[in-house]
Amino acid sequence: MAERKTRLDILFENINREHVYIQTHNFPDPDAISTAFGLQKLLETRDIFSTIIYQGRIDKYSTRNMCDQLDIGIKHIDELGELDSGSEIILVDSQAGNPNLKNTEVPITMCIDHHPSFGFVDYKFCDIRPSVGACASIIAAYYFANDIKMHKNVATALMYGIKVDTANLSRGVSELDLNMFYSLYTKADMDLINSLESSTVEFEDLDAYANAIKSIKVYDNISFANTGNHCPEPLVASISDFMMLIAGVDLCIVYSIKVDGIKISVRSDNGCFDAGRLTNEALAGIGGGGGHPAMAGGFVPFKKDHSKVDELVEIIENNFLNTVMKYEKQFYNRSPYKD
Repeated sequence: MAERKTRLDILFENINREHVYIQTHNFPDPDAISTAFGLQKLLETRDIFSTIIYQGRIDKYSTRNMCDQLDIGIKHIDELGELDSGSEIILVDSQAGNPNLKNTEVPITMCIDHHPSFGFVDYKFCDIRPSVGACASIIAAYYFANDIKMHKNVATALMYGIKVDTANLSRGVSELDLNMFYSLYTKADMDLINSLESSTVEFEDLDAYANAIKSIKVYDNISFANTGNHCPEPLVASISDFMMLIAGVDLCIVYSIKVDGIKISVRSDNGCFDAGRLTNEALAGIGGGGGHPAMAGGFVPFKKDHSKVDELVEIIENNFLNTVMKYEKQFYNRSPYKD
């Protein structure tokens, strides 16, 4: 009887070049980077080399520090010049067509992700598991399922990615996340992880927190907050997590006005709302978004008239409230009060 192939075996079968690109979403966080790094080192066990690439910015100090401390090489795509038309791209922690990803001229042929899909893409290979809390858990499972030796830096990166994306195993955790967390625990540098976790807020970030607190509006158990203009995307997400600490709030929508549109981060109580579904529907027709039941993101681009930003913000807020009422069949008091 033939031995059953693992997902990793099938991935290798679909790689036709000795060098590939591993692309993260535009603003890579620890989960995306650790996933890419772990995959890069996995590919090297079969003499396949890779370059980790992204197209936006690495805004958070702790994420940049993670790359420095663990010797993770990651390049902005502008550093590479024009990619060979025959290049192969493996996309991690995102999916083709998502608003948080700018596609290159080279088609994405493979995908490893943990977000729900909101459209079909004909990948050569895909391993998409929406029930998993961190994409890093999928890569860690490749190592353990195939009995592949793991360098301490890889274990540390994957462990940190799982901790960040699941909020220390408190959000969207699957059995795989738990198993990988405990499997990695003895292999990772926990002192370094603790150091990374203790340095997550920069002094300049405090203005964004202050803006969000001053602007917060609450409609029953739904809150909205503005972090201020040009707030880095990872910081918008962190403030969204912070807003969920408010007693009585089960769904929070935090946004920042950018040069080309409005970036939105959404968090929810798992038992009350499906953040990914709500965001996808609330932004349909004006932008795009989606994600997990507990956490999601979206983007609404500006049209020709940039002078009506306040009107667009009002439309976004109303869309979320109307979508909630549609699915939950509840009526929310539309008169906001300030906290």
